[in-house]
Amino acid sequence: MALPTYASPLERVWYYTYLTICVLVFLFLILPVLIVIPLSFNLEPYFSFTEKMLALDPDGYSLRWYDTLLTLGHPTADAPRDNAWWWSAWENATWVKAAKNSLWVGLWATVLATTLGTIAALGLSRPEMPYRRLIMAILISPMIVPIIIIAVGMSFFYAKACVAPDSAVGMITGTFLSTKGCLANSYLGVIVAHAVLGIPFVIITVTATLSGFDQSLIRAAHSLGANPRVTFFKVVAPLILPGVISGALFAFGTSFDEVVAVLFIAGPEQQTIPRQMFNGIREAISPAILAVATILVIFSVALLTVVELLRRRSDRLRGVTGR
Repeated sequence: MALPTYASPLERVWYYTYLTICVLVFLFLILPVLIVIPLSFNLEPYFSFTEKMLALDPDGYSLRWYDTLLTLGHPTADAPRDNAWWWSAWENATWVKAAKNSLWVGLWATVLATTLGTIAALGLSRPEMPYRRLIMAILISPMIVPIIIIAVGMSFFYAKACVAPDSAVGMITGTFLSTKGCLANSYLGVIVAHAVLGIPFVIITVTATLSGFDQSLIRAAHSLGANPRVTFFKVVAPLILPGVISGALFAFGTSFDEVVAVLFIAGPEQQTIPRQMFNGIREAISPAILAVATILVIFSVALLTVVELLRRRSDRLRGVTGR
């Protein structure tokens, strides 16, 4: 908002003071993130700027730590980088395996959270739904309750939630369960835990989209002979799709960044990127963590950009804004 020409001297002082405070808060929030990016190109194994880096000497910068992401755990890291080398890196590199686990768990957790969260939001948006406020408070409680409490509770629950391998459920979910048929130390346990943490984001975004939804469109579809299924897929779904996708992206981001629940629930085979970073800080500090952090920052910025584009598209579809 521009400062009006008729503003008094006191209003001008407050205006520029307010802008200064906003800039300082922005720098306070963004500088720790921006510092990580140049440090990831440090040639030396330090978490600080060297003299060559401060002097902008090209010899002080290197892609050494990005290369470590491919060579750590590689059985033949010094071999020529042919197709066999890259395939071995895909199968054996520690950071690559962690990235695959994060993507695998995040994908299924997003599907589960988006499906359940959208259904819940549709039910909570109906005016005849009883105890809507109470149910909403319960469903979004994972955002409020400390994650350590949720992780501990799930850990105790998973320890006793076992399925017989020859049962119907065991045969369907066998590849996701642990060797003992339990949720603990299994992919299914991590997926369910991450879905629980992602559902509140889906509910909030879809509910916000439905708040501006014109209910007369549903009545018009019914008056034209459309059944509830056709009405949902032809009228409701296209209009709330940007909100659903935004919630799915938030759920995926929550799953991709989660480390506390993984520490309590996952086993050695379910190493995700955040857990691998935690292990790297605790066991052997390496600037490779900074390289991973830089990649995650770029990924997060891209994710937020997509969310903002979807929000604007949703506003245009609902006629909220002309942008």
